[in-house]
Amino acid sequence: MSLQVEKLEKNMAKLTIETSAEDFEKALQSAYQKNKNKFNVPGFRKGKVPRQMIEKMYGAGIFYEDAANEIIPEAYAKAADESKLDIVSQPDIDVTQIEKGKSFIFTAEVALKPDVTLGDYKGIEVEKAVIDVTEEEIDAEVDKEREKSSRVVVAPRRKKVKDGDITTIDFEGFVDGVAFEGGKGEDYSLTIGSHSFIEGFEEALIGVEIGEETDVNVTFPDNYQAEELAGKPAVFKVTVKEIKVKELPEADDDFAKDVSEFDTMAEYKADLKVKLEEKKVNEAKGAKEDAIIEKIIENATMDIPDAMIKTQVKRMVDDFSQRITSQGLSLEQYFQFTGLDQDKLTEQMKPQALKRIQSRLVLEAITKAENIEIKEEQLEKEIADMAAAYKMEVDKLKELIGDNEKEQMKSDIAVQEAVKLIVDASIEK
Repeated sequence: MSLQVEKLEKNMAKLTIETSAEDFEKALQSAYQKNKNKFNVPGFRKGKVPRQMIEKMYGAGIFYEDAANEIIPEAYAKAADESKLDIVSQPDIDVTQIEKGKSFIFTAEVALKPDVTLGDYKGIEVEKAVIDVTEEEIDAEVDKEREKSSRVVVAPRRKKVKDGDITTIDFEGFVDGVAFEGGKGEDYSLTIGSHSFIEGFEEALIGVEIGEETDVNVTFPDNYQAEELAGKPAVFKVTVKEIKVKELPEADDDFAKDVSEFDTMAEYKADLKVKLEEKKVNEAKGAKEDAIIEKIIENATMDIPDAMIKTQVKRMVDDFSQRITSQGLSLEQYFQFTGLDQDKLTEQMKPQALKRIQSRLVLEAITKAENIEIKEEQLEKEIADMAAAYKMEVDKLKELIGDNEKEQMKSDIAVQEAVKLIVDASIEK
């Protein structure tokens, strides 16, 4: 394999990677072996058609794509390592020569980690946070617990819908007088004020009596996932069949005993106050760090390539997809519920992706400027803490952590040391 490196503008580089004709021939043969069972040729048993016969019938390039896909990952990884470049994006691959009997050549455009010129990063002024917990906030926490302990009962002696009611409804939707697919439901549970239906639908049911059929006029949003309905006015014929309400327990000493380790509401509220104060202290600490880093970013200079942002966005989208999947929701379902799509989600995440990159770059620059080096005992402590969190034996966890992972852990610890340094050096006004 041969490699040529060309530095481009805006912290980009092009790697031109050439593998031998022999290696390309091996990849072609491997592609043939993997795919030969897919071809049916009269006179030959399935899987026994000679490669030359397949290439003659379907063209010499029939196995090119699979061969290229076999060569590129390993060749690129080797070239990236050999180049000694600090690559911070996925490669943009372009095949420039692919022909039987010749060397295989492709290029990979990549983003390089940009240099950072730091401005002031010590003595950053930030506003001092005021930690104050009000009675209203404590009562709100009590109400949350009351909600958790609530039970749903049929509304006694009431026939008309109110805001907050849990209704059971039958409905059918019509556009231009014609029922549309997916617009019908029976015995559907709808909480008024939940905003789970089209805007205006739930509000229109307030005041409707049980057993009464009413027409609800709405307009589908322009970005509605069903394109044939987007932006169109619709009429839903709705019948309210039942009204239920949440019955909350009284906020008294008995309730405090049920939901806590305390015997009285006064003790329970005092404990809630302490917990709310701790939460606000942690939030203020995070907000202070964010404000300091924001100002350091403003004082710094760096030229971040678009490919680096694109790679960060992809990581964030993948992480987001995994999180909602763990909650039982697919990304496609999320798009249906929110009216978003892949492009809109990507666009939404770009500012946050840029901020993450900028934050990491300035903090890494500070670790260099301050010669922050992580000792082995600090790494050992981090691994021990991880083992405790995962409830694993330290030695077992060490076996799973490779050298690259250890270096990344050291880098992460160094960044946290940089955060502590800039916070300690900041000035509260």
